[in-house]
Amino acid sequence: MPPIVWRRPLRPRDVHQAHRASTPLELLVDLAFVVGVAQVAASQHHALIERHFATAITAFPMVFFAIWWAWMNFTWFASAYDNDDVPYRIATLVQIAGVLVIAAGVPRAFDHKDFAVVTVGYGITRVGLISQWLRVDGRPVERTAARRYAAGLAIVQAGWFALLLAPGNAKVAGFVVLVAAELAVPGLAERGASTSWHPGHIAERYQLFTLIVLGESMLAPTIAIQDGLDHGSPIVDLVLIGAGGLLIVFSMWWLYFDHDAEAMLARAIGEDDTTARAKRLAFTWGYGHFFVFGAAAAVGAGLAVAVEHLVATTEHESLSDLGAALGLAVPIVVFLVCMWVLHGKVGAWRRPQGWVMPVTAILLIAECWLPQPVLWFGLTLVALITVGIAAGWSSAVDPAES
Repeated sequence: MPPIVWRRPLRPRDVHQAHRASTPLELLVDLAFVVGVAQVAASQHHALIERHFATAITAFPMVFFAIWWAWMNFTWFASAYDNDDVPYRIATLVQIAGVLVIAAGVPRAFDHKDFAVVTVGYGITRVGLISQWLRVDGRPVERTAARRYAAGLAIVQAGWFALLLAPGNAKVAGFVVLVAAELAVPGLAERGASTSWHPGHIAERYQLFTLIVLGESMLAPTIAIQDGLDHGSPIVDLVLIGAGGLLIVFSMWWLYFDHDAEAMLARAIGEDDTTARAKRLAFTWGYGHFFVFGAAAAVGAGLAVAVEHLVATTEHESLSDLGAALGLAVPIVVFLVCMWVLHGKVGAWRRPQGWVMPVTAILLIAECWLPQPVLWFGLTLVALITVGIAAGWSSAVDPAES
C-alpha cells in the first residue's frame, strides 16, 4: 500500500488514464448511499401501503433528489480531481457523514413533512464539497470554474436553509426553484471554462450506483415476503410475486448493463472533453439518471407493496389491487422510458427497436388489471429482452451499428 500523502496540489487527472477504477474511498461513499436509498425505499413503501399518495408523489422525489445530487456532485468532482491526499480524504468523510444524516432524516420527511434533518445533512455534504472546490489548482480557467462552483453551492445551500423558515404553502414552489438553481450551477460554473471527467470512471460509478438501487429492489421485497410468511399469506401468491419480482430486477439489470456506456462517453469526449458535445452529453446523461435511479429504487418499494398487499391486516386492506399494481408498474415504465432515451432509441422510429420499449410500457400499464400482475410484468420484460436478442438489435448492439 502506498504511503499516505499529507497534501498535494489538487489538479485535474488525466481523462485518458488507463484502468481508472473506483477507489476504496469511493466504495465507502457508496455504502453510505446504500443506507440513504434503503431509507427512501422503505418510507415510500409505507406511504403507498397506507394510501398516503400525496406524500409518495411529493416526498419521494424531494428526498431522493438530495441523495442523488449529493452523490452526483461527489462523483463528478472525484472523476476530475481525486488526489487521495489527507485533506481530500477528510473532506470526503465529511460528505459521508452528511449522507448518513440525510438518511436519518428521511422518515421524518415522509411522516411529518419535516425536512430539517435532511437539510442539515445536505448542508454537511456541501461543507465537504465546497472545501474541495476551493482547493482546486491548475490552469486559471480551471480555478475560475472551481471558484464558481464553490460560490454557487454556498449560495444555493443558504437558500435551502432559508426554505426551512418559509410557510408550508411556499415550500413546494421554493423546492422547485432551488432544484433548478442546483441544476444550473454546473452550467454557470463552466461557462467559458471546463471541468474534466474520465469516461470509464464515470461509467463505472453510474453502474455501481445502479447496482445499489437494484440491490435495494431485491432487499425490500425479500423482507416483505418474510413478513408475509409470518402472517400466513398464501404461499402460491408469495411464490408468484417473488418469481415476478426477480424477473423484473434481473431484466432491469440486463437492460441497463447491456449497453456500453463507457464507449459512448469515450466517443463523445474524444480528444477534448471541453467540446460542446461532451458537455451536453455529460449534463443530459448525468441528469437523466435521476429518473433511472429513482425508478429503480421505487421498484423495490413497489415490490414490497405488492407483497404486503397480501397480508390481511385491517390497516392495509384499503389499498386496492389496482393501486398496488400501479405502484410497481409506474416506476418500471419510467425506467424503460429512460433506457429508451439514454440508449439513443428515441429517433429510431423507422425500425422496430425504436418503438418496442414504448409498446412494452403500454403493455405493462394494461397488465395492472390482470390477476398476478407482478408475474406478468416480469414475463413481459423477459419477452422484451428475448425478442431483442433474437432479432439482433439487443441493447448490446450500439444504436449507430444497428
